[in-house]
Amino acid sequence: MKKFAAIFKNKELVNRIFFTVMVLFVLRIGAQIYVPGVKVNEDKLAELTNSGSTLALMDLLGGGALSNFSVFALGVSPYITAQIIIQLLQKDVLPALTELSKQGEYGRKKIEMATRYLTLLLGAVQGYGIIRTMENSKYITITLSTTGGAAFWTYAYIVTILLAGAMLTMWLGDQVTEKGIGNGISVIIFAGCVRSLPTQIKGSWVKYISDNTQQASSAMVRGAFQFALYILAMVLITGFVVFIELSKRKIPVQHANKGGGQSMARASFLPIKVNSGGVIPVIFAASIMSAPAVVASFISSGAANAEWLKIFNYNETWTMQWFNGATWKMDWGLLIYVALIIAFAFFYAEMEIDPEQLADNFQKNGSYIPGIRPGKETERYVGKVLNRVTFIGAMALAAISALPVILVISNVFDGDTSLAMGGTGLIIVVGVALEINSQIDGLLAGKSFEEVQEGI
Repeated sequence: MKKFAAIFKNKELVNRIFFTVMVLFVLRIGAQIYVPGVKVNEDKLAELTNSGSTLALMDLLGGGALSNFSVFALGVSPYITAQIIIQLLQKDVLPALTELSKQGEYGRKKIEMATRYLTLLLGAVQGYGIIRTMENSKYITITLSTTGGAAFWTYAYIVTILLAGAMLTMWLGDQVTEKGIGNGISVIIFAGCVRSLPTQIKGSWVKYISDNTQQASSAMVRGAFQFALYILAMVLITGFVVFIELSKRKIPVQHANKGGGQSMARASFLPIKVNSGGVIPVIFAASIMSAPAVVASFISSGAANAEWLKIFNYNETWTMQWFNGATWKMDWGLLIYVALIIAFAFFYAEMEIDPEQLADNFQKNGSYIPGIRPGKETERYVGKVLNRVTFIGAMALAAISALPVILVISNVFDGDTSLAMGGTGLIIVVGVALEINSQIDGLLAGKSFEEVQEGI
């Protein structure tokens, strides 16, 4: 309660929270505005939401804007994809970008501008791909003319609207980062994921409580127990995600300083988070999973519905046969998604902590890890610890992301996929919530420091 009171006493913090809420309100309104010239097939919406396809994942991240095929249907997906490409190119792939990344604020602004231009290009490509994919899957029907020469202008018109919505979403995300609370892009995705939580809890209440009110007392008791167990499981899974997000490995560090004519040493810690990348590996993996369907839509309408594309869908099990005749089922979409999460977790851990640069900085500043020689030995030691810690975090992220699919395949909820717990949405919600909480604590601490300074 003291923290809430402190928040409302801090005028800057209240303004930031209010600004963030208003931006999210604007996005929710935009998510309900249909694209002109496109009719959404209402009877197919539930199929899209529960299909386990990459489109369903994009719909989750966009807060339902894709299933409504609204002006914000693309969401922040093109911007995220552009960030992936630019950051990969910075890793000594494109020398010009690598050099810009070392030029401080000037380089950061140039890289951000390049990301925006690439977002514009990818948004146009992805917009057309999604239109074709959803049209071929009968999720939408284009009411404008798509025959002859009119087809080009019809698709260009719809793509322009989607692209405008994507660029506006990106701009609003930047405004939240600058004037609101948390990272704007993450907060927008967070709001989209939170939207589904009340529906999920309501669905579990209906399944375990409401549907058993007319049954025998034993059925009602069993339903109440199942609902309580369901809520407890959600709390425990959420607690596990919080634990992973907050866990860190502390490496002791000694700093040798000279002062007062004698050598003094002070100790501190180098914290290495178990999940250094936060929610970024999950978000980036989700964006990559949507790419094959977009690319296929440019080949032909038949390619967009090709059988091989189902490999990238979740809950799409494929029967494999051993040489001895035994069969087993494999969810390739889940395996690819898990592999991408693990890869991005390691990639972002290396971006957050560069062992070579860290060892070099230690040597320049007279810092060292007790029992480890400066230079190459320090670099190898930090790299080894980073890999071990990141492996734990990557496995935890992959397990939570895969949990809903595993529960569905195991038929825990009798085929009701909407009740599956964990998953991408939960990781994003917890990660962003902790990030926002940390920023609020920082602003409150800064305010307290100013008050102390004024008192002095």
